[in-house]
Amino acid sequence: MYAVKVQAYFNAAHNLRGYRGKCEKLHGHNWKVEAELTAPHLNRLSMVSDFREIRKNLQKALTAMDHAYLNKIPYFRKNNPTSEKIAEFIYYNLKKLLKDKRLKLRQVTVWETQESSAAFCEEDA
Repeated sequence: MYAVKVQAYFNAAHNLRGYRGKCEKLHGHNWKVEAELTAPHLNRLSMVSDFREIRKNLQKALTAMDHAYLNKIPYFRKNNPTSEKIAEFIYYNLKKLLKDKRLKLRQVTVWETQESSAAFCEEDA
């Protein structure tokens, strides 16, 4: 099994509903996102996939979130915009964009600070 990772960034604001503390107030982060993809074998160029193509898809998955108030995005009207749910949201948006059937999205990790991250993956991924 082969694995590759790409990173991207977006800026967004949010506030946590039902949370007691500073994060219940509107605040923002410079989010770092990492996507890890796997493949059982390499393509004809001996790659899992072109990093540029993966990064392009990751950027597309982040478009609605960049410079946005996350609580206003329909998904986050129902789901609290925690780092965990943001990772899940990005995971499923990115997964829809992958066309190569060899590729499996293993995990998406988001950092809201340099020291704090959350990740999402499907159990069978």
